[in-house]
Amino acid sequence: MPADFEAMWREIAPVGRNVATGGYLRQPWTSPEAELRAWFVEQCESRGLRVERDGLGNLVGWWDVDAVVEQGGAPATTGRRDHPTPRRTDAVLTGSHLDSVLEGGAYDGPLGVVSALAAIDRMREHAVVPGRPVGVGVFVEEEGSRFGLACLGSRLLTGATPWATARELRDRDGVFLADALEAQGLPGMTGMAGTTGDDVDLLAGVTTFVELHVEQGRALVDLGHAVGVASGIWPHGRYRFDLDGVADHAGTTRMEDRRDPMLTYAMTVLAANQAARLAGERATFGRVEVNPNGTNAVPSRVTGWLDARASSVASLEALVEQISARAREGAERDGTTVTVTAESVSGEVSFDPGLAAALATGHASGDWPVLPTQAGHDAGILSAAGIPTAMLFVRNPTGVSHSPDEHAEVPDCLAGVDALAETLTRLVS
Repeated sequence: MPADFEAMWREIAPVGRNVATGGYLRQPWTSPEAELRAWFVEQCESRGLRVERDGLGNLVGWWDVDAVVEQGGAPATTGRRDHPTPRRTDAVLTGSHLDSVLEGGAYDGPLGVVSALAAIDRMREHAVVPGRPVGVGVFVEEEGSRFGLACLGSRLLTGATPWATARELRDRDGVFLADALEAQGLPGMTGMAGTTGDDVDLLAGVTTFVELHVEQGRALVDLGHAVGVASGIWPHGRYRFDLDGVADHAGTTRMEDRRDPMLTYAMTVLAANQAARLAGERATFGRVEVNPNGTNAVPSRVTGWLDARASSVASLEALVEQISARAREGAERDGTTVTVTAESVSGEVSFDPGLAAALATGHASGDWPVLPTQAGHDAGILSAAGIPTAMLFVRNPTGVSHSPDEHAEVPDCLAGVDALAETLTRLVS
């Protein structure tokens, strides 16, 4: 028998958990994340869902409908070459991701995957016979915590990022993405965007995507609702600031003789904080690398990564330019140089308004609130690719996310399962 929501949650809770901090280390194409993907396949197979997989490790478990699926040859159990992809039409996809940020929380991503499996169970308990295929998906490297490009799996699937670019990405240890995939027995992408090593297009025939996610913020707490619907995603980006100076002795070099990029960096961090606060936007330097990284040496280079988010594309561009200008001013003062590189930028996403309105209304418990989010999601990538998309949020009692303190109460999680099951039932009936 398939495990219920709480049993599934207990099964995956220890995977990739740092017992010293309580945080999770589920970086893509590492043992913990691979263990979770294998667990997902087992859960799908226990429910009789047909699993498709591609050369990146993206997965979909399909609850097929004979009336709308024409299968060539023998019934498929995987998406490999010997089991061709069915000709699917008008399919509904749900799901999320299983990877985490470094020292992240348990709910960001996995809640959407576990809830999707549990929602399938709810629908079957209520004898729902879907008139459209229903898929539960897992997208790889959503967080960008290893290779620096958020939503990499869905970007490659939709063609938003070309494989020729992605394969050359390196992690912090210098490992190329193509080599990381090979180490996991995955061939990567071999042809044009959207074509993977196993010749599987996981998004073929998908006309609706719904992602359930823990809320990253506390709007639902203030509104008194366990579940909400997303209206859209703020534009956001990641920008690398390379600040170069001259290495020197920390003790013998007079302060006025230094060309210290750390000083420029420190002033840039303060400028980012000020600019974002005054504009009501978001700016965070959350990662920094220093060379030569010695206690008794003035550094020669400091590299910092800015995460910037704003309510509009124009506001985002203005915010980043203001921070960059302050960095350049500081560099001129300090005798250093600064180079700013946009590593990834995502535009504003407005989810299908008709779909959002339909999902938010007509519930026995009352209408669900509709609210924007400042966090990026695979849902945003699929929406930008032209797939009508919606998101459901489950209440986060503290609003804390990307942290071991991230949390959602079990009753709220179960309310999320019911909400997703109701949503899918509406879409496929």
